[in-house]
Amino acid sequence: MAMTEQEVFEKVKETLVEALGVDEDEVEMDKTLTGDLGAESIDFLDIVFRLERAFDIKIPPGDLFPDNVLNNPEFVADGKLTQAGLERLKESLPHVDFSQFETDPDVNKLPELFKVSTIVRYIMNKVNG
Repeated sequence: MAMTEQEVFEKVKETLVEALGVDEDEVEMDKTLTGDLGAESIDFLDIVFRLERAFDIKIPPGDLFPDNVLNNPEFVADGKLTQAGLERLKESLPHVDFSQFETDPDVNKLPELFKVSTIVRYIMNKVNG
């Protein structure tokens, strides 16, 4: 059965509250996982695991969050994502909004792309096809 965006958001919120130990009222669609909700790299594995359980889905490595792009010299130069790197990320992460990041693809700003809404969009695509 198809889920509404609100239904997905509520389950994502519950997952993030459990994984990150934040209050429910802190989890809003426009909040970033790292900057606003305090997620660290190790938390991303826990979030993926909890989402898989909550939604009864499988999330392949690198499907929700980038995997090994930053370690590839073809994709990163002088602290910025190259055009090839940006295209690779866009292709592998269609649920991410890159519009602002494209103007200054500084790798240090990459975590700002991952918001609660990013997870909701990804899950919506997974559960609703």
